[in-house]
Amino acid sequence: MAGKKTTGLIKRFAPYYKPYVGTMAADLFCAALTTVCELVLPLIVRYITNLGIYDIARLTVPLVLMLGGLYIVLRIIDSAANFYMASVGHVMGTKIETDMRRDMFDHLQKLPFSYYDNVRVGQIMSRITSDLFDVTEFAHHCPEEFFIAGIKIIVSFTVLSFINLPLTLIIFAIIPFMIVCASYFNKKMKSAFRESRVQIGELNSQVEDSLLGVRVVKSFANENLEIEKFGQGNRKFLSIKRKMYKYMAGFQTTTRMYDGIMYIAVVIAGSIFMIYGQINPADLMSYLLYVTALINSVRKIVEFGEQFQRGMTGIERFIEIMDINPDITDKEDAVELENVKGHISLKNVGFKYGNKKEYVLNDINLEIASGENVALVGPSGGGKTTLCSLIPRFYDVTNGEILVDGINVKDIKLASLRGNIGVVQQDVYMFAGNVYENIEYGRPGASKEEIVDAAKKAGAHDFIMSLPDGYNTNVGERGVQLSGGQKQRISIARVFLKNPAIIILDEATSALDNESERLVQSSLEELSKGRTTITIAHRLSTVKNATKVVVLTYDGIAETGTFDELLNKKGILYNLYNS
Repeated sequence: MAGKKTTGLIKRFAPYYKPYVGTMAADLFCAALTTVCELVLPLIVRYITNLGIYDIARLTVPLVLMLGGLYIVLRIIDSAANFYMASVGHVMGTKIETDMRRDMFDHLQKLPFSYYDNVRVGQIMSRITSDLFDVTEFAHHCPEEFFIAGIKIIVSFTVLSFINLPLTLIIFAIIPFMIVCASYFNKKMKSAFRESRVQIGELNSQVEDSLLGVRVVKSFANENLEIEKFGQGNRKFLSIKRKMYKYMAGFQTTTRMYDGIMYIAVVIAGSIFMIYGQINPADLMSYLLYVTALINSVRKIVEFGEQFQRGMTGIERFIEIMDINPDITDKEDAVELENVKGHISLKNVGFKYGNKKEYVLNDINLEIASGENVALVGPSGGGKTTLCSLIPRFYDVTNGEILVDGINVKDIKLASLRGNIGVVQQDVYMFAGNVYENIEYGRPGASKEEIVDAAKKAGAHDFIMSLPDGYNTNVGERGVQLSGGQKQRISIARVFLKNPAIIILDEATSALDNESERLVQSSLEELSKGRTTITIAHRLSTVKNATKVVVLTYDGIAETGTFDELLNKKGILYNLYNS
């Protein structure tokens, strides 16, 4: 089963060689040259030794110099070939690693929210960085080492058999035992390598959590707690590495032991054959040289097993990500949204997360007219944010359907659907870079005039100009250099620049102080003009001007009407407002 799995992984990995077939062919040609150069020396030594023993008159200085010159030429060729393998060959491996990292990142961009709901970012970071580091060495050395070993084993067996077949069979009979023992430790190493990769991902996640939450850590004076948590993870990593190196030591000890067995077998058996006249001293000397080349080759293959398992572990974890199918994709006949009016219909919509039995939303029916400003209110956990996440297809409905301008969202191209929906969230994410770049993210390639105009509409231009470098001010890690209100207005400017027909405001002001809320609320009112707007709010004062208020509870839509109508009704909204 393990062999089939390895074969399957290699088949999945092999297509990455396709763009570099020429480089690979040249690399293997150079590998063949270096192998030939190495195998010629024992033949030269055998020839000179035989002449010295049996025909000393023919062993002249010019002949020795000629053979020496030949070997020097071969060594020059060997050096040039080795340089190509070490430089261009390694670059090829790096290019393959780069291609794989590109493909993984592209694939990660296609995966839905549901995937990221259950996976820690540190684990993903480990897979896209450190897991692929060993692929460079694997991609370069795997075909090269097996090719060189194949040539050496075949040539060595042929030459050694010609010199003395019984002795050759004795030597080659030892090799299978060496391979079996090495394979045992190889399997153990692969398991340990995988554990190591997983734990590195956990450590990455832990470091990320601690450093991104450093202000919370310090505010609770919990530095020692974080140190202890990290220490536990670090000690677990040490334990895994200790186990990994134990198997590695067993692996290397096995190869060294069998090296010695093969050498002493040649010396003892060869000496006995020489006593009985079945091999001469010159042949035994060249035999030892060939056996050295053979043992080095076998040892290299066996020791390459460590690198092989590292590479296979990286490939396996890469394929695990690539095999996760995005469950939210475009249909083949998906259409573009054109001349968007912003009319939204929810018909018998039901939704539950993953394999959970409980429905977050059930039998939701709602009509939102073009340009209408609808407020969603209700208790936490009632499904308000979930409902709004279904419209741009961050998740797909479990039951029912959602229509935009009369078209089922599943029949609309994702880029077109999401391109016409702007989302302003409570937790604003600022990308690394400056203010200008964060606003431009709403429509990459927009002109400076358009970006400044968007900032003015969002009420952000004045405070941006008061910053040390204006629009070129660095926002810091996740916007730490800006206040909550400033970040929110930049996010609104981002949406203004995008200029969508539909706006979703997900508790956009709930985390702000009164003054910031007033400024941001003004910006949001400007943003909502002429657009279909869905506002999720806990502060009921922010939804008084909504054309329609929808009260969403755990049982579905409980009330619908204007703010005043629902207050006069003295139902759920009335109780929420008074509380």
